Amino acid sequence: MPPSKKLTGQRRNNKSMKQQPLSVTGKTKYDLRTQFSALPFRVVAGKLEILLVTSRGTGRWIIPKGWPMADTTPSDAAATEAFEEAGVEGKIYKTCIGLYSYTKQMNDMPNLPCVSMVYPLRVKKILKDYPEVDQRKRKWFSQSKAAKKVDEPELRAIISSFDRNLLS
Repeated sequence: MPPSKKLTGQRRNNKSMKQQPLSVTGKTKYDLRTQFSALPFRVVAGKLEILLVTSRGTGRWIIPKGWPMADTTPSDAAATEAFEEAGVEGKIYKTCIGLYSYTKQMNDMPNLPCVSMVYPLRVKKILKDYPEVDQRKRKWFSQSKAAKKVDEPELRAIISSFDRNLLS
């Protein structure tokens, strides 16, 4: 593809992906929180599938994510969240494939602006019993349908552009 056409496509994609507004007005630089997310995936009959879970509060479709953990790498923290929230285990990749922003709604506290780093997890085991089995639903979706199910535009773009063939 000629570089000019490729660049035009990149510009078009960047324009269609609108950043979520994050309000940090009146807060310190330490009030922007970081979380680590897993993008659980598998390949069935040559087709990529993405596992989404529902959030506990609103029931929206999301990917498993959570706070940093002491003495744990970001990717391993993401794998732990995938186990706890989605009941899956597998190979976690150490390379972050993207970041997305959102506002975490907290009970009895002000909403927190967050940025989450996303790590792919190739699912090898699906558990029937896991810590949050009674708190969430989980469901496999095609890549395109998974992207449409999530609310965050940046996460939608990460899911849409995910290419398992680029993982090493």
